[in-house]
Amino acid sequence: QVQLEESGGGLVQPGGSLRLSCAVSGLTFSLYAMSWYRQSPGKERELVAAISRTSDSINYADSVKGRFTISRDNNKKTVYLQMNSLKPEDTAVYFCHAVFLKADYWGQGTQVTVSS
Repeated sequence: QVQLEESGGGLVQPGGSLRLSCAVSGLTFSLYAMSWYRQSPGKERELVAAISRTSDSINYADSVKGRFTISRDNNKKTVYLQMNSLKPEDTAVYFCHAVFLKADYWGQGTQVTVSS
């Protein structure tokens, strides 16, 4: 059974930092490209950051460039999202996503709230 379990969300003040983790099980993690998406109430789910199988290709949404960093540890089967200089507009549920060929899987999401 494939599981993607996000953790690390919470409430943080503007300018603060959070580190999200997504622990993956039930699949060959090193084959999968990984990404983080987010969704705010009333908005469509949007891609935040993506990382290739070997970490040689990384992409970010323009809105998070220079503030967020995606990384992965294939030995630990985990992908991370380091979020710095958080803004209220970063408030959303953050989802982990795994894709390989026609297979793709989603986590349940973790809430990030940026508020003073």
